[in-house]
Amino acid sequence: MAYSKNSPAGKAVDGIINDLPSLVAVAVVDITSGMALASHSNSPSLNPETAAAYNTEVVKQKQKAMSALKLTGEKIEDILITLTNQFHLLKLNNAGNKFIYLVVNSRETNLAIAREVLRTHADEIN
Repeated sequence: MAYSKNSPAGKAVDGIINDLPSLVAVAVVDITSGMALASHSNSPSLNPETAAAYNTEVVKQKQKAMSALKLTGEKIEDILITLTNQFHLLKLNNAGNKFIYLVVNSRETNLAIAREVLRTHADEIN
C-alpha cells in the first residue's frame, strides 16, 4: 500500500521500518473500520491490509470479553500472538481507536525491543 509519509499513520510506519528494518510487515489500523491507514510488507505472501481487517476482530472480541467480565478501568495496551516462527503484535494507541499491527520473525527479533519500538510510535497515531 502506498502511504503518505506526512500523515501520522505514515510517519509511524516509516519510523517503525527505520527502527526494525528486518520486520515482516507493519500496518496502522483504524479499529472502527478495520482499514489500514498505512502499511508496508517485506513479504510478498503477507498482505497487511487483509491482516488488519482480521486483527481488528481480535481487538473487538477482546474488548467484548473485557466488558462481559466487567473489567472496568482496564484497557488493552497490547496483544501478543506467538506463532511458530513469528510474533504478531497489536499495540493500541492511548485513545483506543487505532492500533499498530507488527509482524516480526521470532528467531531474528528481540521481543522486548519490538515492543519498545511499538510503544514509542503508538503516540504518533493518536
